[in-house]
Amino acid sequence: MEDSVDRHLARWRGKAPYDETVEAVVTRIQNLTKHVANGKRRMHDEVGLADYEFQTLHRLAARDDHRATPGELAAELMLSGAGMTGRLDALERAGLVRRIRGTADRRRVDVELTDEGHAKWMAGMRFQDEVERGIVGALDPAEREQVNALLKKMLLRAEGLSAGTGAAG
Repeated sequence: MEDSVDRHLARWRGKAPYDETVEAVVTRIQNLTKHVANGKRRMHDEVGLADYEFQTLHRLAARDDHRATPGELAAELMLSGAGMTGRLDALERAGLVRRIRGTADRRRVDVELTDEGHAKWMAGMRFQDEVERGIVGALDPAEREQVNALLKKMLLRAEGLSAGTGAAG
């Protein structure tokens, strides 16, 4: 069965210097990434959250107590303090997070995921899980393990090359 990458390769065959197998792997990864990203956009529309809102809720939901300081969130999300404040203001107005003053130190403020925020985040996670299972569902469990191991091997190489420590091999 032919896919879009097979057609892409056929169009370029003999016209550019590249390893066809490498091009096939990279282009399929890029196309799959686009399908996952499209699923995320549909999820954001479905649950009524922008990506940046979902990412903020996601960081809070990952914590056992669903709390973090604005500084911790800003660092994780690579935002300025002002950018984080604006984001938290909007999420608080929507009832998805609340700011709580510290009891021991009144200067400390924690941001906490509300029940409504957690419910929206869970709806997004369920939607995204369905999208991702739909894509990965083409593989049986053994194939999933194999693909996962091979992708990890490639990612470790790419991360090593980016850090300047990747050796051929």
